[in-house]
Amino acid sequence: MMMCSQVTDMILPDNEQTRIEAADIVRRGGIIAFRTDTFYGLGVDPFNEAAVRTMRELKGREDAKPILVLIADTSGIERFVWQPSELFELICERHWPGPLTVIGTAREELPVELTAGTGTVGVRLPGDVNVRDLLRACGGALTGTSANLSGEPSARTAQEVLNYFGGHVDLIIDGGNVSVTEPSTVLDLSGPEPVMIREGAVTKEELLLTLAEGVSSFEFRVSS
Repeated sequence: MMMCSQVTDMILPDNEQTRIEAADIVRRGGIIAFRTDTFYGLGVDPFNEAAVRTMRELKGREDAKPILVLIADTSGIERFVWQPSELFELICERHWPGPLTVIGTAREELPVELTAGTGTVGVRLPGDVNVRDLLRACGGALTGTSANLSGEPSARTAQEVLNYFGGHVDLIIDGGNVSVTEPSTVLDLSGPEPVMIREGAVTKEELLLTLAEGVSSFEFRVSS
């Protein structure tokens, strides 16, 4: 059994040395936790099927729900999204970096554990420079699913992550307490019309203004 002090030692401050250690863990198929630009998230290599599967089991996430991917810069879009539309690119240009997750058609080579067999994937360019530095250190992208057991509140501190998972994650990067009150907005652009899956920090009204620039006519649905 892991001693309490050993578990506590898993929490390290967010600095360059910790990011180097985190990158090594990710390369070896491990799981890290870190503060995103919204709440704390669980990060693994999104192309590592076994790592994504282990993270799903740890979190208790339903198999039918895809896993969010955080990217370090816009060049990462094409690693995950197949033929992003002009509207997709316009939305990202206007609202990134920031708390907006955009869903597009997934590239065929992505692990089914990531897409949950939906054929789609959600990506986000975080608005926090420290998070983007971590992503670059870890190869340009990490999963960003919330660091909580499914159905429980999202972790707002490194200690809350530890309370949820104990020694079952390899490293918790303490990026400080979460100050935001809303999660990221989720916009699905994988189909014939835009669908807001979740309204969060980026409002429906803000997105409607951008969408009006990108297409002459459209139907904007809010997912029920």
